[in-house]
Amino acid sequence: MAGQIIKRGDKTWLVRIFTGRDAKGKRRYFNKTIHGTKRDAQKYLTAAQRDKDLGVFVEPAMLPLTDYLNKWLETVARARVRERTFEGYEWLLRRYVVPKLGARRLADVQALDVQTLYNDLLKNGISAKTIRNLHQVFSSALTQAVRWKMLAQNPCALVELPRRERKEMRCLSGEEVSRFLQMAREDKWFAAFLVAIETGMRPEEYLGLQWKDVDFERSVVTVRRALVWRKGGGFIFTEPKTARSRRSIPLSAPTLETLRKHRSKQAEERLKLGADYVNHNLIFATELGTPLLWRNLTRRHFKPLLKKTGLPDVRLYDLRHTCATLLLSAGENPKVVSERLGHASVTLTLDTYSHVLPTMQQGATEKLERMLFA
Repeated sequence: MAGQIIKRGDKTWLVRIFTGRDAKGKRRYFNKTIHGTKRDAQKYLTAAQRDKDLGVFVEPAMLPLTDYLNKWLETVARARVRERTFEGYEWLLRRYVVPKLGARRLADVQALDVQTLYNDLLKNGISAKTIRNLHQVFSSALTQAVRWKMLAQNPCALVELPRRERKEMRCLSGEEVSRFLQMAREDKWFAAFLVAIETGMRPEEYLGLQWKDVDFERSVVTVRRALVWRKGGGFIFTEPKTARSRRSIPLSAPTLETLRKHRSKQAEERLKLGADYVNHNLIFATELGTPLLWRNLTRRHFKPLLKKTGLPDVRLYDLRHTCATLLLSAGENPKVVSERLGHASVTLTLDTYSHVLPTMQQGATEKLERMLFA
């Protein structure tokens, strides 16, 4: 018998569908309670049997959503992404999804539940960018549930996302960069700020640089790793963010000279500590030789320098944006800028720095005018 309908009460029916036998040969059934008429129950049974015959019937998973998300994180996400990305996935799901939907059974999560969750987050001040990032992770997790035949379809695929927010890029102008570097010249981490502005590296890239990455004869620095601080403490060196993030960037003569002086001071500190110095061969390291914490560099050095100079309260990461904006504004080829930044494509560069394009277009028009009407 492929299925049956059993009356359970007034307008309540139990639909039983035979799904096969277990390892011991015992018959297995999927049970579904239908509230309505017997015709409603028969309609459900007929549709389920059709899906079963077509091989697309999915026995809904009864485990709580929280348990499923933990399983997905450990068996799929952890093996697929880098540690820092994994921690971001875990935080997003446990911060926003689990408190609202975690107790529900996986099979009971509907598109309306997901839509309500996103709408409530937006009303409570969570940015559209964060919600879209959350959706990417949540949807990926539920897509895997469909592949594992724990869900018939992904409810995340049926929701509307908030519009992307276009935030104005924050960066320093050429004149402001000059003022900042003049003030920072006597700071211990002047070399780090100079490298950040000239190369456009991400903080985790220049803070992960080792002396072997600088070729003083060829005037080139090579990005080979990124410094990542673990959530529970400690640090690791990982591959750069993308394949194109592994790159070589030319350095100017003044920057190379600054690095030579920085290396000499570091060598003096190392001699004083002797065996107590933890040598990771890092260019930018603490007095003990250990890696710099991004937030300490920001709080103790970068922000005070901005304040002293009377400059806008930008982020340390915005030095990367500053590099790109200055180069594009000066008419540098976007492809060259993209390669310097380690972007996956020049399209990403142009999309990220679209605020510079009007100026570039004006410059192009002026060049054409000189050629056509001179």
